[in-house]
Amino acid sequence: MNREEVIEKICQVIRDCVPEMAPVDLREDTVINTETAIDSMGFILVICKLEAMFDVRIPERQWQKLSTVGDVADAIMKRLPK
Repeated sequence: MNREEVIEKICQVIRDCVPEMAPVDLREDTVINTETAIDSMGFILVICKLEAMFDVRIPERQWQKLSTVGDVADAIMKRLPK
C-alpha cells in the first residue's frame, strides 16, 4: 500500500467518524484538531479505527504529536509490514 492510499483511507475514516466532515476537502496538510470538527474523543476513535484497519499500533504517547493527516499517514506507513 502506498502513502496516497493510506491518506485516502485516513480521510475516509475521519468522514465516517465525523459525518459533518463528509463535504470537507481533507488533504495531507489538514490539521486534524483545528481544521476539522474532531474533539479528543473523536480523535481517539479515528486512531483506534485506523490501527484496526491497518493492523498497526501507534503508541499513545505519539498521538499528541500527530497534528495533520500527513502526520497520521507517516505514523501508519512507518509501522506497516514491508
